[in-house]
Amino acid sequence: MPPSVVTFRIAPDPPPRLDKALARDVPEEAALSRSRLARIIPEGAVRVNGVVVTSPKARVGVGDAVEIALDLEQDSHMGAEAIPLDIRYEDDEIIVVMKPPGLVVHPAPGTPDGTLVNALIHHCGTSLSGVGGERRPGIVHRLDKDTSGLMVAAKTDRAHHALQVQFEAREVERLYRAVCFGVPDAADPRLAGIRGTSFEAGGVLKIDAPLARHRTDRQRQAVTWSGGRHAVTRVRVIETFGHPAAAALVECRLETGRTHQIRVHMAHVGHGLIGDPVYGGRRRLSARSVPAEGRAAAEGFPRQALHAATLGFRHPASGKFLRFSADLPPDLRALVEALRPA
Repeated sequence: MPPSVVTFRIAPDPPPRLDKALARDVPEEAALSRSRLARIIPEGAVRVNGVVVTSPKARVGVGDAVEIALDLEQDSHMGAEAIPLDIRYEDDEIIVVMKPPGLVVHPAPGTPDGTLVNALIHHCGTSLSGVGGERRPGIVHRLDKDTSGLMVAAKTDRAHHALQVQFEAREVERLYRAVCFGVPDAADPRLAGIRGTSFEAGGVLKIDAPLARHRTDRQRQAVTWSGGRHAVTRVRVIETFGHPAAAALVECRLETGRTHQIRVHMAHVGHGLIGDPVYGGRRRLSARSVPAEGRAAAEGFPRQALHAATLGFRHPASGKFLRFSADLPPDLRALVEALRPA
């Protein structure tokens, strides 16, 4: 089987070494860690401006064209699994599903099966097997394992390409609902002093803070002001909880779609998501402001309180704009109800 090829260009202010530059700029969908890149560079898998480069220490420049050839043989045996799907729309080109929390999107080390991809292969049959590459057939975008919400998958190569173009051009509408600690209020002077934050009309908080892999923990993302990827999130408060307010239900609109973007941005401004085990910190709701039932629900919430509530895009064949909405899942509804005053 021929290898899959990942292509991209080096962004401004590249790190001095090839492996570091690739780890920073390689598309997130490729899921290539720096350690894996370090292994495949000496094998001749990387071309820069058409020339094979085998030294991880080689230098690269802004705008250099990179090609990475990936041997996907080891990932070509994903099987169909009869995992229930909550289908919100389907035709010959696409399928829109509501992903429940706890479901991994595609197989990866440590999660070889039981994923959304396995469920899609079972539902769609062989038509899905080659769409978008063997490792993630049909997958155009992702949600974290413990984030619930709407996803679209492609059933044809034409649909996959057209949807990818829309995501890359930031033409896809993506609105999330989240429950966070505190209230990101325009009246809070603390927010005005945080780099990358500003307020727009209607009290919408704009977070414009580049993201990159964490320096020491490669499984995490972090705000960085040197060499990170452009990332913008807009946050609008929908409802506050507690007297005085100690938590809020917010709407987050993605302008870009980076890994863990909402979770990292909300933590950056001091409003980490309830239940987030990675970025939420050890924060607790105050007994002064939130009743015991609400505090218990927040402290026991088993995942980041984040839900992809709205997804809008142009149909890859007809060009018609489609918009889908999904109510909060039962666990998030229960959290919100527990936080509301009796």
